[in-house]
Amino acid sequence: MGENCDVDCSLSISTKEMVAMELGQIVETSCHDDDGRVKRTGTVLTASAHIITAVIGSGVLSLAWAIGQLGWVAGPFVMVLFSFVIYYTSTLLSDCYRSGDPVSGKRNYTYMDAVRSNLGGAKVKMCGIVQYVNLFGVAVGYTIAASISMIAIEKSNCFHSKGHDNPCHVSGNAYMIGFGVAEVLLSQIPDFDQISWLSIVAAIMSFTYSSIGLLLGILQVAGNGEIKGSLTGIAVGKITHTQKIFRSLQAFGDIAFAYSYSIILIEIQDTVRSPPSEAKTMKKATMVSVAVTTVFYMACGCMGYAAFGDKSPGNLLTGFGFYNPYWLLDIANIAIVIHLVGAYQVFCQPLFAFIEKWVSQQWPKSGFAMKEIEIPISFRRRNSTNINLFRLIWRTAFVILTTIISMLLPFFNDVVGLLGALSFWPLTVYFPVEMYIASMKIPKWTTRWVGLQILSLSCFVISVSAATGSIAGVLADLKVYRPFKTNY
Repeated sequence: MGENCDVDCSLSISTKEMVAMELGQIVETSCHDDDGRVKRTGTVLTASAHIITAVIGSGVLSLAWAIGQLGWVAGPFVMVLFSFVIYYTSTLLSDCYRSGDPVSGKRNYTYMDAVRSNLGGAKVKMCGIVQYVNLFGVAVGYTIAASISMIAIEKSNCFHSKGHDNPCHVSGNAYMIGFGVAEVLLSQIPDFDQISWLSIVAAIMSFTYSSIGLLLGILQVAGNGEIKGSLTGIAVGKITHTQKIFRSLQAFGDIAFAYSYSIILIEIQDTVRSPPSEAKTMKKATMVSVAVTTVFYMACGCMGYAAFGDKSPGNLLTGFGFYNPYWLLDIANIAIVIHLVGAYQVFCQPLFAFIEKWVSQQWPKSGFAMKEIEIPISFRRRNSTNINLFRLIWRTAFVILTTIISMLLPFFNDVVGLLGALSFWPLTVYFPVEMYIASMKIPKWTTRWVGLQILSLSCFVISVSAATGSIAGVLADLKVYRPFKTNY
């Protein structure tokens, strides 16, 4: 007899689990997967879309500068190299979605779950520290990037009305505070699943400003009548030997930041249906998305470098290599701000959830931590929202802290490079490699084990080098920066 799917799907998860307990197992039905959750429906297409949406973001804006430091030979080569490394380590990570059997093994719903299942012990804590510190850093980076785009809008209009020779100095403090206020309000949205609309808007905006940057680069090259740049990048003489080394290393960090998405790969894989196995689908999606992203990045980065050569700005749309059409620059920077407003929440919600879950476990009977207060939001309709005092105070304090740090360190390019360097090796290479070795039970000192360890060690050296270059850039900026007072 066939199941009545409509009736079955209307059952709650808890009811399904009760049935499973009576049978001694979780029963897979036509409407529920083997873990009792509603059937996942994701495909290669949807998984690819999620990855591309996550990857293509503000990191694309620094790629022209990164290629400018490395030149026409090393720049594109490093970008392609990173794409291959990230593709390969992502395929390793996708094999860690299920523990044991790749078809029927226990599912790992998050990156941390995968680390816990495959490695356990101190490595789980290490992963958590790296992951959540990185999320905090991303919040700071996005606050800086959003304020710089708002500054660029004001300066663009100033240049249009007063001429390009006018300094048009603007303070970024007010814009950072404004961005922080918006994030305080949005951060009160309780759960990650309630901000899907924000993610969709942010994704549309990221493609909008990236495409405008590419278009302006093409127009600039056409206007110049030549392709600028050199085989080895900006030459020693225009900058010192030390600056050349540190800037080249920082460029590695910028490119790594632009490609990073491993931290959410398992979460995306958890949306994919089976059969075929989730790993097979995810590997295809990874190949498609990394290929599309690399082509797009190469076009944006190379076209920006071709347009400006050694003068490629650290942020393609706010560094004022372009001045006109000013209204198109304004549209692009508005799109950046809208995207970053949403992206801030997407990246911070997992951190919010982690802290609030820990507090609820520590003080389960605390009214301050647990009580939800219903607040009406409409007089005409019976609509309301819930406010939790701990959530209100802690999330507000978090946003205030990221805003203050952003005002102290408003260096977009250096911060982007540092974030990319710090997250690339541990989250994109080390943990995927170690989990794969553990899950596949690869013996030590075999050819494959040695090859994976060499890959991990090589990427560790790259991460440390890139972090060194970015830190040097921050220190150089601090020499001429006055906190809360420097104008752009």
